[in-house]
Amino acid sequence: MNRIYTLIAVVALSLTAAFSLSARGVILGDEQFSSYLPELQGKKVAVFSNKSGVVGDKVLKGKGLPLDGPKKFGPHLVDVLLRKKVNVSVIFSPEHGFRADADAGEHVSSSIDPQTGVEIVSLYGNSGRPSAEDAEKFDVLLVDIQDVGLRFYTYYVTMYRLMDFCADYGRKVIVLDRPNPNGFYVDGPILDMDYKSGVGALPIPVVHGMTLGELALMINGEGWLKDGKKCQLSVVTCRNYTHQTKYQLIMPPSPNLKTMRAVYLYPSTCLFEGTVVSLGRGTDHPFEMYGSPDMKLFSYRFMPKSMPGAKKPDYQDEWCYGVNLSESDVDRICARGIDLNYIINAFSMLTSFPGASTHEGILPDGRHFFGKKPYFDKLMGNSWVRELIMQGLAAEDIKVRWQPDVEKFKAQRRPYLLYEE
Repeated sequence: MNRIYTLIAVVALSLTAAFSLSARGVILGDEQFSSYLPELQGKKVAVFSNKSGVVGDKVLKGKGLPLDGPKKFGPHLVDVLLRKKVNVSVIFSPEHGFRADADAGEHVSSSIDPQTGVEIVSLYGNSGRPSAEDAEKFDVLLVDIQDVGLRFYTYYVTMYRLMDFCADYGRKVIVLDRPNPNGFYVDGPILDMDYKSGVGALPIPVVHGMTLGELALMINGEGWLKDGKKCQLSVVTCRNYTHQTKYQLIMPPSPNLKTMRAVYLYPSTCLFEGTVVSLGRGTDHPFEMYGSPDMKLFSYRFMPKSMPGAKKPDYQDEWCYGVNLSESDVDRICARGIDLNYIINAFSMLTSFPGASTHEGILPDGRHFFGKKPYFDKLMGNSWVRELIMQGLAAEDIKVRWQPDVEKFKAQRRPYLLYEE
């Protein structure tokens, strides 16, 4: 009996230790000034960030996500560096801009930050690289931005291009690491490089489960920069963090990821971007619902409206019928990983009407469910997932086919992991 009680106590302590990492509080890379400030002295410093670069993820008023009340956040890294007399010479901004308020894919012009007077160079679109003239503006690049760990979430693509640029011009890169809120699993097929694009730049799964610091090490170590070159790189790691920590964000990392549920659903519902179905942009719960004007067999309905972060949403001012996921159980969402049932559900309904073709994915009005040039393939990183959906395979049967990719990548990434799995 004593042995049973002892075993129960050991298990309880183990569980307590695992979850206490979250309770105790993660210390971010940007909080550990002694680890990187000495390298900035006398240097011109560039910062790759957006409004998520709050030092220590401090919320001074209110709580974190969702955005359900007034918030006041701690100071931004750029403000702290300037107060510490660091010569911040240029800010590089990703998709959505430095203030993270532009629509997905929207062009953001370079500008001057009105709060600090520092030049902002927008890197989203075009080549995604700074110009040769920009190389003269800095000696060291700091990376401090909140990622969500998806191959089609574009912040890592900008980091990758900046690393390539810094390798060309002999500039050092310091990643001030942050947790990955989807860092507790790996899922999806590895990108077929024939489908390389702005939403998929590296041979990694849809959900890679790595922090930006770990991914930067892998980019260098695997020779993924052009011509196999390497950049000068160091990572200031987080403390009290493992890959099983369910890290809670304090603000949306981009305009339409407004809740943690949306962050967890994103690997699945973002795939609707490559279809004729709305994923809820222009509502209070983007990525937490899906539907279209033609899915009237569903009783739930929503109407997308023009709003900040979704100026021209699909089906603006039209009623869409579909499925509400905004009250779904978060633990179940996390346990399922990428869930193709949402896509298959919508596909099956819209191609079941008279005049539609399931095998060709054509709707009664002649539109293709996946579009004529499937953006879905760029998101998935191949064409075979779309083809299997059109052939009628079940979600779990499709997932089985990419499991070898998952296991291959887990082994490949292991030397670069900085945190316990």
